[in-house]
This record gives sequence, structure tokens and C-alpha cells, in this order.
Amino acid sequence: MKDHLRQEGKFTYLEKGEGTPIVILHGLMGGLSNFDGVIDYFPEKGYKVLIPELPLYSMSLLKTSVGTFARYLKEFIDFKGYENVILLGNSLGGHIALLATKMFPEIVKALVITGSSGLYENAMGESYPRRGDYEFIKKKAEAVFYDPEVATKEIVDDVYETVSDRNKLVKTLAIAKSAIRHNMAKDLPKMKTPTCIIWGKNDNVTPPEVAEDFQRLLPDADLYWIDKCGHAAMMEHPEEFNVLLHAWLKDRNI
Repeated sequence: MKDHLRQEGKFTYLEKGEGTPIVILHGLMGGLSNFDGVIDYFPEKGYKVLIPELPLYSMSLLKTSVGTFARYLKEFIDFKGYENVILLGNSLGGHIALLATKMFPEIVKALVITGSSGLYENAMGESYPRRGDYEFIKKKAEAVFYDPEVATKEIVDDVYETVSDRNKLVKTLAIAKSAIRHNMAKDLPKMKTPTCIIWGKNDNVTPPEVAEDFQRLLPDADLYWIDKCGHAAMMEHPEEFNVLLHAWLKDRNI
């Protein structure tokens, strides 16, 4: 994957394939590797996959918000010269994709959300600041998935490093608060972009009723469930996730 990583101007991003661009937004504790399955699958199907690294920890604290990241995404899409993209986001990335779709509907031809915040999120919340407690962080990371084995040591180490770094911890809490402030319940009924919702039936972070609310509030949304699956469907069941999404894109002629 590292072979595909590019740095141009202020953007660092992964790019693979040719065709209709799918721009992927990772979550607060997620990295580009969370989408390995998508990166391997969709370039073979006539899509270009792009994942910009979001400046979660490099913005000033005052600018650290979901709205700022949505504008950063628009800058990235403009920088690449795209006029029509598919946005795919997990967790916070889904929230950024939703807000960007609301703010810049003319550049988004389709939206895909999985385990997205924007309506409700049961995050680590007040228990974040337990810095230095590796076992606590490990349990929190494992709870994100239906199968705790998916939370590899590398994933746990990354989360532990983030919450042990005071600057990153402060920014993490600021982003979490911004996500709560940016509740999109009133915006969704006005958003007519075709939307594919893929959700884990066993998601503890954004429970199944959140997916049902997204489908009810969005005018043009289809909801698909993945069984025995937690908060990151594209990681836990990559093959099923890809098949569902590809079938939806073909059905919608996107």
C-alpha cells in the first residue's frame, strides 16, 4: 500500500486504479489500512480509489472540527480536478462525508456510510483520558469489533499512542465534541444524494437503530446489514462489504 502513497502540496494520499473516483474518509482512530479490502477490490472494477490523510492532529485546536475537515476534503477534490465523486466514510469519516455532501452537493454523485457518526455515537467519551492504561485501551479497541481478534496489537498500539500523546488526546476530545455539535438530523431530509448505508448488526459504537434513522431521514438511501459485524464493516467483513457496495453501485448505474 505504501507504494501508492503520494505527497503533493499539503495533501498526503493513497491513489490506486483508474475510473470513477471513490474518495474514502477514515475515522478518528482509523488509518488508511482499514480500507485495504476496498483498495484491492474496486480498482479491478473500473474505479479509482483515493484516501487522503485527514489532518486530525495538525490543525490548530480552534480549527479542529468536522466542518474544517469537510472543507479540507473539498480542497482535496478540487486539487485533484474532480467534479463528481463517490464519498465513502466510516465512523467520523462518514460524518465528514455527510457534512461535505450537505455543503457541496454538486460534487458528490453518491454517498456511502458505514458505522457513521452524525446522529449518535457511543464513543469512549469521558473515559478517554485514562492515559497509560494499556489493558483499558485494548478492551475499548476490541469492543469496536464483533470479533475482538480483529483488534490486532498494531491497532491497539496506534490507539494507545494517540491517547497517550497529550496534544492528540486534546484534539481527539475536541473532534468528538465537534461531532456531537454537528448533529445532522435536521439536514438529512434535504440531502437527495443517492446513499448506500452498510452497517454491522452488532455495532456497539453506532448501534443498528442509528442506521435505521439514517435510512428514514435520508430521501434516497438503501440500507444493508452485515451479520456478526461491529463498527468497521469494511475491516471485519471486507468481501461481503465490497460485494454489497459493488452491487449497489451497479444497480444505481454509478
